[in-house]
Amino acid sequence: MSIRSAIVGFSFAIAWLAAAAPAAAQFDLAGEWAARTGEDQPHRVPGPDLGDYTGLPLNAAARQKAESWDASILSQPEQQAKPHPAQYQMRGPGPNMRWTKIVDPVSGRLIAFTVVGMFGRADRTIWMDGRPHPSQYAEHTFAGFSTGEWEGNALKVTTTHMKAAFIQRNGAPSSYKAVMTEYYVRHGEHLLLLSLIDDPVYLEEPMVRTSNWMLALAQHVGTATPFETVDELADKPLGWVPHWPLGTRHTRFGEQFGLPYEATSGGRETLYPEYVKKLQQMIRDRGLKPRAPAPPQGAPAQPAPAPSPSVSQP
Repeated sequence: MSIRSAIVGFSFAIAWLAAAAPAAAQFDLAGEWAARTGEDQPHRVPGPDLGDYTGLPLNAAARQKAESWDASILSQPEQQAKPHPAQYQMRGPGPNMRWTKIVDPVSGRLIAFTVVGMFGRADRTIWMDGRPHPSQYAEHTFAGFSTGEWEGNALKVTTTHMKAAFIQRNGAPSSYKAVMTEYYVRHGEHLLLLSLIDDPVYLEEPMVRTSNWMLALAQHVGTATPFETVDELADKPLGWVPHWPLGTRHTRFGEQFGLPYEATSGGRETLYPEYVKKLQQMIRDRGLKPRAPAPPQGAPAQPAPAPSPSVSQP
């Protein structure tokens, strides 16, 4: 998420609180919703580069864990069938989703919303009947345990009991102690989500994101398709664990765009506008420049400069 996205997200939160409407402003979220992934598209669809932790308030422990992560771990049989966790599933490539109301057949009272269509189908239930969250020792799942309440014209959802997982698909981690607060606001056929994740283990401050959907009358989220695991590691010895050594620094992303390593490694300081001046000074002091783009197909090849290492290891 970019600095601008974080600022916009906080602005929405302030606006909702300032313009909160009475309880009568509750609205219907039931229906099929199609994702709009234009915001942060490179992160959400193809996936971010190793070392690109821009916009994430990672602390030192999270950074070390992220930089030791190797994408080959996804080829392990036990990893191939994992769904996207609640901390990330609303941010991934999609999801196109269906919200359904569960209503008491006698009183007509809203008991819960179900939200289906997540990658790997860690589908969610948002309890609206005032039930408490379970004990801290209760099971943690990929979907977590969610309760909802109306705050003006926003549905506020609080989710706990999420498995330790990730907040971005390049190893940026999330712990089992994380708590996610979401605000859903419907504007006609447009659905806006403001999400805040507070993780005392891996984040220096809450992480803020916004996501968008449009009502899709012609869409239908079908039944879940089972995962199928296959052998992708035939050339590896039994027990092999993909990883980068502790102390690795992924620098390729920064080199590509002419950015200092510090600016790409996340952290609270890098999220705010005041950091721009410091970033510009570091770029000038180090003489950093983006790499030249690749020539068009069929163009004559140019002499390549001496390659610089894209990964530094201890």
